[in-house]
Amino acid sequence: MGLLPEFGNLFFTLGAFIVALSIIVTVHEYGHYIVGRWCGIHAEVFSLGFGPVLLSRVDRRGTRWQVAALPFGGYVKFLGDADAASAGADEAVMSHLDAGQRRRTMHGAPLWARAATIFAGPAFNFLFSIAVFAGFLWVQGLPADTPRVGAVHPMPGVMELRQGDLITAIDDQPVPDLRAFYRVADAIPPEAVTRYAIERDGQAMTVQGPHPIPPRAAGIALASAARDAGMQVGDVVQTVDGAPVTAFSELPPLVAAAEGAPVALGIWRDGATLDLSLTPRRTDLPLPDGGFETRWLIGLQSGTFFDHPTRAVGPIEALPLAAGQIGGIVSNSISGLYHMVTGAISTCNLSGPVGIATTSGEMAADGLGSFIWFLAVLSTAVGLLNLFPIPILDGGHLVFHAYEALAGRPPNERVLNLLMSLGLVILGAMMLFALGNDLFC
Repeated sequence: MGLLPEFGNLFFTLGAFIVALSIIVTVHEYGHYIVGRWCGIHAEVFSLGFGPVLLSRVDRRGTRWQVAALPFGGYVKFLGDADAASAGADEAVMSHLDAGQRRRTMHGAPLWARAATIFAGPAFNFLFSIAVFAGFLWVQGLPADTPRVGAVHPMPGVMELRQGDLITAIDDQPVPDLRAFYRVADAIPPEAVTRYAIERDGQAMTVQGPHPIPPRAAGIALASAARDAGMQVGDVVQTVDGAPVTAFSELPPLVAAAEGAPVALGIWRDGATLDLSLTPRRTDLPLPDGGFETRWLIGLQSGTFFDHPTRAVGPIEALPLAAGQIGGIVSNSISGLYHMVTGAISTCNLSGPVGIATTSGEMAADGLGSFIWFLAVLSTAVGLLNLFPIPILDGGHLVFHAYEALAGRPPNERVLNLLMSLGLVILGAMMLFALGNDLFC
C-alpha cells in the first residue's frame, strides 16, 4: 500500500508523456501528410504509434488512419514507400504503376514536391508552437507600461500598498514607466521596509511596503532543489543559513557561497513559518550575449509582490513576439549543443526520454496552462531536431534533395542506403547517450 503513491506518480508521468508525445507527433506527421496531399502525393497510411493496430478507418481518399499499440511515435507512409521512413521505394509496387500513378508517389513526384513534403513536418511543429505562444499572449495580454499595482500577494511585514495604486517613485527615485520601475528596483539596497510615492484615488501620498523585488518565489524551476524540497509559488524566504534576507538579490550570493553544500531556508507561507534544507545544483545558464555561465542554484524565480495590470495584445503584435520566442528557443538550443560539444558546459544538460517524461509530468501537475506551454516548447525542440542533417531525419532527406538539385540526379542507391544505416546508428547513439544522462547525471 505504501508503494501506491509512487505508482500513481509513475502512471501520471507516463500518461502525461504519452499525451505530449502523441500531440507533437500528430502535428509533425500531419504536416507531412497535408502538404504531401497538396503536392499530389498520396498517403496510404497515417499512423499514431507503431505495432499492432488498435483502431483504423479508411477515408474517401484511400488513406488509412490508425492508432497502434505502441504510442511512442508515428509515421505517414506514402504510396510506393518501402517503409515508414520513406527511405526508399518499393520497387515491386513502383514497377506496376503507370506515369500518372508514379506522380502520386513520394519517389515519382517532382523534387519541389518531395522537398516541400519533407520540410512540412518540422515547419508544422514551429507553426504549432507559434500558435500556442501567440494564444497565450492573446489570452493573458502583456503588462501595461505603467507601474500600477494589480492584485497584491500575501507578504510578511509592512504592506500599505493597495490594488490600483500608481507608483510614481521608489525611495525618492522617480519611476515614470515599468522599465524605470525595474531599473530602480534592481538598484536600491535591500531593506526590510521600502518607501513608495503613489497616487491613490487622485491623491499623492507616501506609503511603505516590502522591497519591490522581495525574496518571494514567483515561480519554481523544473527539476530544481526548490521543487524537490516542496517549495511552492508564493513562499517567501526570510533567512538563508540564519542570515536574514529582504530582497531577492541577496539569495544568489548566499546560495553560491555554499558551493553545493545544503542550505537551510526559513520560509514564510500564508502566515506560517517552516524550515527547509535544500542542496543547490550546478546549473549552466545561457547569457544574453551568447555563451553560458555556471552557477549554483536552488530554482527560485523572482518577481514583484503584486501583479501587473495587463493590456490586450492583437494578432499583429502577438505573432512576431511568438516567433521571437521560437527563435530564442532554437538559438539557445544550438548554442547549448555547441558548448556541450566543445566541453564548455556539462553534457548533462542534454535530456533523454526519461527527462522529457519527468518534465511532462511536472508541467501537467502544475496545470493545463503549464502543460500546453510545455507542448509548444517541446514541439519547437522536435522541429529543430528533425532539421539536423542526419540521414533518416527530415534534415537528412533535405540534404539528399539539395544534392539532387545541384547534381541533377538523386544520390547513388547503395550510398543512400549506407548513409541511412549510418544515420540510424548516429540517432541510436544520441538516444542512448541522452538516456544515460537521464539515469546517471
